Amino acid sequence: MDLTGIRVMVIDDSNTIRRSAEIFLTHSGCEVLLAEDGFDALAKIADHRPHVIFVDIMMPRLDGYQTCALIKKNPRLSATPVIMLSSKDGLFDRARGRMVGSDEYLTKPFTKDSLLKAAAAHASRTTD
Repeated sequence: MDLTGIRVMVIDDSNTIRRSAEIFLTHSGCEVLLAEDGFDALAKIADHRPHVIFVDIMMPRLDGYQTCALIKKNPRLSATPVIMLSSKDGLFDRARGRMVGSDEYLTKPFTKDSLLKAAAAHASRTTD
């Protein structure tokens, strides 16, 4: 899958998850931005304007729900697709993710295929 020219941000407090996502996405041609938590991410999002954002739900300081809500409340960023990442595959988590405006929900550990499919599907909405 060729995703050349797509800027993707991965926000996760796990170095392992960030690295594997970065490898999968970089190999497909994406420009990848990494952040360890929501605060770190928000500063970078404003500067780099990613086309798609993957955000882990369980993070210290600012969790994924709060991070997603802040992105969606910002008029300049509200159209940016946000995909929640969680090790829990619960209906409650999915519903809460939708309530804060997330566009999709991926369960960890994600596969290379599911990550790239989600990035491709959502990037097409913001790069046209």
